[in-house]
Amino acid sequence: MRVICLDVGERRIGVAVSDALDLTAQGVETIWTKGFDRDAARVIELCRQYETDRVLCGLPKNMDGSEGFQAERVRTFARRLQQEGLNVRFEDERLTTKLATSLLIQGDVRRERRKDVVDKLAATYILQSFLDRGGWRDDAHKTYLRSVYHMSENNHELDMEREDIVQLVDEDGNEVDFEHLMTLEHKGNAYICLVPVEPMEDVGEDELVILRIETDEEGNDYYATVEDDDELDEVFEKYLEIAEADEEE
Repeated sequence: MRVICLDVGERRIGVAVSDALDLTAQGVETIWTKGFDRDAARVIELCRQYETDRVLCGLPKNMDGSEGFQAERVRTFARRLQQEGLNVRFEDERLTTKLATSLLIQGDVRRERRKDVVDKLAATYILQSFLDRGGWRDDAHKTYLRSVYHMSENNHELDMEREDIVQLVDEDGNEVDFEHLMTLEHKGNAYICLVPVEPMEDVGEDELVILRIETDEEGNDYYATVEDDDELDEVFEKYLEIAEADEEE
């Protein structure tokens, strides 16, 4: 399935799309912004045209990796697209627009013409970088679990056989075995990323479980479900970034 890529700016949104094999990126158009609702409507039209629900948004991080006003604006627009049922992911776009502008200058493209194509070109670079790193993988999806888990007293026995297996106990006393994929930190909180060893009713075959690690009054850790959509999205994106970086190494 193709991927639509957006380079979201204050005045313009550059659009690119992958080919049918998800190997190369081509520029599509520049959307002159007219408010999130009308902009989202145009993106939806393009998704229908290219028969996809996959949207990649360039995320303009600061050079130290932090996120500022423009990054929040992109995330807000992404949430608007998700409300329409689109599947949205993010790609670091630091310096992409500057690179596109520099190449246009080197190509002797006139200043008046640059603003019509620079965002489309930037979206093309963002998407091509994403495709070169493996593209849109469907091997990990976030999922919700409506429960609180504690570590099983028998967990140490499992560790002797396989260190990446943890056994958690839900509020009803049911023991569930998970494969531990990663523990990560985000905005001062710790999270654990898991997949169930055996099929679970609330978890799809290819879905990822994300739980927040918290501490009770007695100092014992427990694992709480993430109720906030934005928080879950942010942790999932961080998981993907770390996992992809590990693959590259």
